[in-house]
Amino acid sequence: MSTRKLSNIPVNEFRKFLESQGLNIIRDGKGRGGHEKWSKSGIDRPVTIQTHIDPVPEFIVKQVLRHLKIDKKTFFEEFEKL
Repeated sequence: MSTRKLSNIPVNEFRKFLESQGLNIIRDGKGRGGHEKWSKSGIDRPVTIQTHIDPVPEFIVKQVLRHLKIDKKTFFEEFEKL
């Protein structure tokens, strides 16, 4: 059982992870609300992250992983490569 947690992941590092998964930013957080939308071909809808909260809340990380169909173990393997 892994003792690693999905909390305390800095926004900049989470952005690098999203880029490594082939996602591109389609709307940045410079507008209202401090949210960014990321997308790539093959996913149903864009992934939205809050950029005004750093580190990224654990529930957001879990939501993104579910949307990308990535488990926690794979996430940490990919995250270590960055």
